[in-house]
Amino acid sequence: MLDIKFVRQNPDKVRENIRKKFQDHKLALVDSALDLDERHRAALRRAEELKSERNRVSKEIGALMAAGRREEAEDAKKRVVSAADELASLEAQTGELSAKLRECMMQIPNIIDESVPLGRDDSENVELKRFGEPLTPDFEIPYHVEIMERFSGIDLDSARATSGSGFYYLRGDIARLHSAVLSYARDFMIDRGFTYYIPPFMIRGSVVTGVMSFAEMENMMYKIEGEDLYLIGTSEHSMIGKFIDTLLDERDLPQALTSYSPCFRKEVGAHGIEERGVYRIHQFEKQEMVVLCRPEESPAWFEKMLANTIDFFRTLDIPVRALECCSGDLADLKVKSVDVEAWSPRQKKYFEVGSCSNLGDAQARRLGIRVRGAGGNTHPHTLNNTVTAPPRMLIAFLENNLRPDGSVAIPSALRPYMGGKEQLIIDN
Repeated sequence: MLDIKFVRQNPDKVRENIRKKFQDHKLALVDSALDLDERHRAALRRAEELKSERNRVSKEIGALMAAGRREEAEDAKKRVVSAADELASLEAQTGELSAKLRECMMQIPNIIDESVPLGRDDSENVELKRFGEPLTPDFEIPYHVEIMERFSGIDLDSARATSGSGFYYLRGDIARLHSAVLSYARDFMIDRGFTYYIPPFMIRGSVVTGVMSFAEMENMMYKIEGEDLYLIGTSEHSMIGKFIDTLLDERDLPQALTSYSPCFRKEVGAHGIEERGVYRIHQFEKQEMVVLCRPEESPAWFEKMLANTIDFFRTLDIPVRALECCSGDLADLKVKSVDVEAWSPRQKKYFEVGSCSNLGDAQARRLGIRVRGAGGNTHPHTLNNTVTAPPRMLIAFLENNLRPDGSVAIPSALRPYMGGKEQLIIDN
């Protein structure tokens, strides 16, 4: 959420930013926000005038009574009562205007970074760099579910019977591999100086609206019926929410956190839920990284966080590339975002396995997170990035480490988490 002072002083810049995101239907929000802001400030000014007048007249009443000027004193009392009535009306008015202004401001997109390429949608995202050689073996790579089934490692039919499409049972070596990847990701991030957390898996509505846009909320979040609780779509929601309505000392920054959680998503939209695979599903697990930092430090943290994910995948012999999201593909709260995509030898193309995002001070403003420094109170910047999110990550792992005989190589970094195993072998 932008600062209304910024919108007031830079309306043309805000409008231009909306155009860059190809959201012309939101241009009217700028005028609405400015109008609501002016009316709100005018109501506040009038309230202050009335309070000052009421205090002045109240003092006069005593003097008038003492001087025996009762009729004038009674007239003064009527003015005090009238002022009190108008003040009560103004308080209701300012509260309503404030709520409408906040709702309007929460729909205006954040100002994107100057480095973000312009484009309407994800088809215009820009490849930045590749890491590792994207090889295609001279043998056929089966569909990822088929690979898992060879190891008796997945049961989609039973999951459909218990829960519906978009769920799965993992078992045996595939289930162990899933857990091993998460455990390795946890230690990988701890070794890089991040503090490990397991957060709440449900959050209140006030946190949901603080960390994401209304559109994302509708398309992603599951609400607990009859309660002000939502299942998280990523642990970023809980981790940023941890600081709601707090005043941090500047010396407490940066906060570099890594968190594990299950994630629950409706996955409403054009992609839909896969009937057979585990690429787009309702439930998965993830290791996340979250940073709160000084505004001037967020670009450097962004690069550091992105490098962490790339390094993690490369230690597991998975080629990846960094793909910068264009202006039209950025969620409204994001200043800048780069997707990490893993190579799929079967499809002979890259697919998304994580996303690194800088949200500027948007989440901090929405959640009331402030930092006390020598120059006064400010809002920190918040950033998040996926370390790994199996089972989607397992697709890339299995395809890139599959051998011609059907076995799967276990890279050395992962072997301690797999009981020392160097490979997975199909049990005939």
